[in-house]
Amino acid sequence: MNVRCFDSPEQATAALAGRIADAIRDRPALVLGLPTGRTPISLYAELRRLHAAGALDFSRVSTFNLDEFVGLEASDAGSFRQYMERHLFRGVNLARERIHFLDGAATDPDTECARYENALDAAGGIDLQVLGIGVNGHIGFNEPGDSLISRTHRVTLADTTRRDNAAAFGGDAARVPAEALTIGMGAIMRASAVALVATGPEKASCIERMIRGPVTARLPASFLQLRRHVEVYLDRAAARRL
Repeated sequence: MNVRCFDSPEQATAALAGRIADAIRDRPALVLGLPTGRTPISLYAELRRLHAAGALDFSRVSTFNLDEFVGLEASDAGSFRQYMERHLFRGVNLARERIHFLDGAATDPDTECARYENALDAAGGIDLQVLGIGVNGHIGFNEPGDSLISRTHRVTLADTTRRDNAAAFGGDAARVPAEALTIGMGAIMRASAVALVATGPEKASCIERMIRGPVTARLPASFLQLRRHVEVYLDRAAARRL
């Protein structure tokens, strides 16, 4: 892993935004995997700024988001689709037909997961997968367990994950959907390049285990040790145990 440490969260996400911008300039039709959560908000703000300054063109980029809550329409304020609309999609010139998203309100979640997996395959896989990390070491919504699932699938969310997402539901973790749809570990591991960003002291323990600990399904992010082309962007608080 190529680990980079910055003085502040803003510097870490600005550096990652620069990495994404360079990748798009080098390959205008880039297939970009995208996360949600608190940390990427400043990342997306910087990408919007670069686009507004005329320094970044998204018109040929295709995006695949990692996950979505089960039971939420795309128009629901708590959905990840609306998060992405607020923080990125409305602020750049992404072609609507190039935005790929899981449908949390699908009547048959298993069929929806298969559709998304097929769309990933049809796109040729992900060129650059951007990741955050949960405090329990999940990436996407691939939660810790006895084993990990390779393909896009339905998952029961851990209590820690629901608490981490409570802000979008009035601060009430009980209102966070109990299930989600997520890209599996296979698509993440097959991506041409992976860039993970983590900030804040609450991420320090899982970052240490991700980089230095054993590869285990109990910490899904640890599987990134098994692949090449992984870049890790940290602030000093997240890196304090390295």
